[in-house]
Amino acid sequence: MQFSIIDALTLIGALGFFIYGMKIMSEGIQKAAGSKLRQILGAMTRNRFFGVFTGFFITALVQSSSATTVMTVSFVNAGLLSLVESAGVMMGANIGTTITAWLVSILGFKVKIAAIALPIIAFGFPLMFSRKSKTKAFAEFLIGFALLFLGLDALKNSVPDLKNNPEILIWLSGFTNMGFLSTLMFIGIGTLTTIILQSSSASMALTLVMCNNGWIPFEAAAAMVLGENIGTTITAELASMVANVHAKRSARIHTLFNLIGVTWMIFAMPFYLDAIDSILISTNMPSPFISATSVPIALSYFHTAFNASNVLILIWFVPFLVSLAIKTVVSKGEFDEEFHLEYIGFGLSSTSELSIVEAKKEVMKFGKLTKKITALVPSLLTESDNKKFHKIMAKIKKYEEISDRIELEIANYLTKISEGELSEQSTLEVRGMMGIIGDLERVADICYQMSKIIERKVENKIWFTPEQRDDLMKMFGLVENAVLHMQENLKAPDHNKMMDKAKELEQAINKYRNQLRKEYLSNVSKGSYNVQSGIVYNDIFSSLEKIGDHVINVNEALNIEQQMIKT
Repeated sequence: MQFSIIDALTLIGALGFFIYGMKIMSEGIQKAAGSKLRQILGAMTRNRFFGVFTGFFITALVQSSSATTVMTVSFVNAGLLSLVESAGVMMGANIGTTITAWLVSILGFKVKIAAIALPIIAFGFPLMFSRKSKTKAFAEFLIGFALLFLGLDALKNSVPDLKNNPEILIWLSGFTNMGFLSTLMFIGIGTLTTIILQSSSASMALTLVMCNNGWIPFEAAAAMVLGENIGTTITAELASMVANVHAKRSARIHTLFNLIGVTWMIFAMPFYLDAIDSILISTNMPSPFISATSVPIALSYFHTAFNASNVLILIWFVPFLVSLAIKTVVSKGEFDEEFHLEYIGFGLSSTSELSIVEAKKEVMKFGKLTKKITALVPSLLTESDNKKFHKIMAKIKKYEEISDRIELEIANYLTKISEGELSEQSTLEVRGMMGIIGDLERVADICYQMSKIIERKVENKIWFTPEQRDDLMKMFGLVENAVLHMQENLKAPDHNKMMDKAKELEQAINKYRNQLRKEYLSNVSKGSYNVQSGIVYNDIFSSLEKIGDHVINVNEALNIEQQMIKT
């Protein structure tokens, strides 16, 4: 039998067709149910058992365990999930990915769904032109679903004709009767295939096609499935390489879970395969050890039984897995422990709707940083120890530099999210967050500018009167209250109260600024203030009023977002 370069390219193209269909279907369902998925993600932190269900549900829905595991790693990186909570989600994702095998084995081999794929596209295509974003997203899901099975059909037709050319199997058959070594070899093949394709679902589909065509026996295919479970951990490990230590440990838990599972299953596999053989024979199906047509269903049974058993066994050892992950991924110190914003969003370009959850968490953390830097500046007015004074100055400078980096990285992240197709609501949310991070960064800039003004005041030995100092401290207090209220709104805005209080605080800042300006001009004209002292005094309370303007801008952006969600 001749297998030319064109045939090889056709096979690769068919595989790409299948993966592309899965991608379109996954993105469509995410956009159609984006806000609902976010609500589920918000509730998944209850306990590890609920996390298993959440991981299963999301993976079954989006048809990608890699998307779920990478998303989970990123949520650990952002502080949304703890290691224990992430372990449950990872376990659930492993069970969820078995749904793909059942879809392919039943619909792809038992039902000729490729025959109705074009009618499905015909039904979904007009919906693509709908003005409603959810309708368009549902159309994408339908078209992706049809493309997935057209790709599977193309894949079945493009693999070599092994039944009529058994000589091709000679090299492969030499590795199927080596007992334990054969199992290890096919586990390696499954792992390598998944690493190359970066999709355990695609690897599983390819394995099912190979079995259905009689390319490999049932035992070898089962070993490949175990290898695919190992291969899928690589995606999460790669995603965590640039993340903080907590995310690395989350990915390591996923790896340990699958490695331990594959290890015990190597020894238990003969019993599982015999049990599956008995089940199929009892349902009047031919034995998968004899008939290639039974292997896809038998393999789906094995895939589900393995992952479900592994979860049932290891869910009780989550604390042990967490402890082992902490020991195998050693922290490099405080710098490694802290959250690094520049590493958000790795590998999440295909899950735009879900990534908005993480982006909001980042903006909330930015608000915390803004509160810290705002609280540091007034201490410069009262600090008399030169060493402590310069230590505070260094802290303010550090926070300002971090805020610059945070704004840039969140903006880049939001831009990446926007590259995917978003629902109308999510588009407005991204736009609002872009404005918010700009205002937060400007607050940090103003705080740094005030610190430099105060530093020059100290260096030039310019002194405030007790009244000036008291007035500025009162103004700082008003601004800190406004920033604190803003931070609370970033956490969980109360639509009915947030703007009333925000406007009240803003008006108090403006009113007091006007009072100080009036008194300042009066005192300058009377000669009551030193000219240099008066200039510094005026610069500081004017800068504080500008901070109030940026704070109210953030609150208004949050208010618009809340109104949009309610409508």
